[in-house]
Amino acid sequence: MLESWARPSKAETRPLRWTASECQDRWQREVPLLSEAALSISPADLDDRLGVSLQILAQIGGHEDVIQRFAHAWDTGEISPAMLLPMKGRIGAARLEEAVAGPRDVVSFLACGALRPALDAYFADCRSHLSDRLWVLGVCPFCGAPPGFADVTEGGQRRLACHMCGGGWVFPRLQCPFCGHQTAKDLVRLDAEEKEEGYFISACKQCRGYVKELDRRVRWNAGSALIEDWGSPHLDLVAVHAGYWRPIPSLIQLARGAG
Repeated sequence: MLESWARPSKAETRPLRWTASECQDRWQREVPLLSEAALSISPADLDDRLGVSLQILAQIGGHEDVIQRFAHAWDTGEISPAMLLPMKGRIGAARLEEAVAGPRDVVSFLACGALRPALDAYFADCRSHLSDRLWVLGVCPFCGAPPGFADVTEGGQRRLACHMCGGGWVFPRLQCPFCGHQTAKDLVRLDAEEKEEGYFISACKQCRGYVKELDRRVRWNAGSALIEDWGSPHLDLVAVHAGYWRPIPSLIQLARGAG
């Protein structure tokens, strides 16, 4: 998948050229930029990356019917790129799951695999407009997707990472990014049996959501949020076994879901 993301698409995505004032106005209104932006992506721009994502899903196994329905709906135009975009409270339109008769986990995985490079490029010029205290929600200030990972920075702040567009934003450590819950007794930390220094899971007893975190004060030479997330499936197993969920599934969760 990383190789497909690195390949140039048929048409380069033009960056959003909003000024700092235009971006900050929306963030102060708690509106992700994508909600009011006029992003246009053609199906041909996503064909390669979507194809790779479908191949990965096929290799996992157990999703053959969903893959066939999705591929047919994509080829006939029943599914459009806009239907893959993050929306309020979810990734992808609800009618997308209905069109392919597939679970939300699969739709989220395909959307992320297809859209990441385009959304990353689209918001490239807007990243510098975001200050630490300007955005207060648990979804990405750029595309509106839920977080896929979190870092504890050198300064001790919690920085959430978006796998859909590559964005990042500071968020309170004692608050659930998925439901906003702030009661300390309901926010728990989970660790693997063989504890790895710097890695842990933050979970919420209210909504049962979880996010994996990495303390970069300890693991200063660790990889990007995406690489660290994909490289720690054992932590996902710990969370899933404890009854927690995440919005964008790991490969190991897709495999379990197929079973």
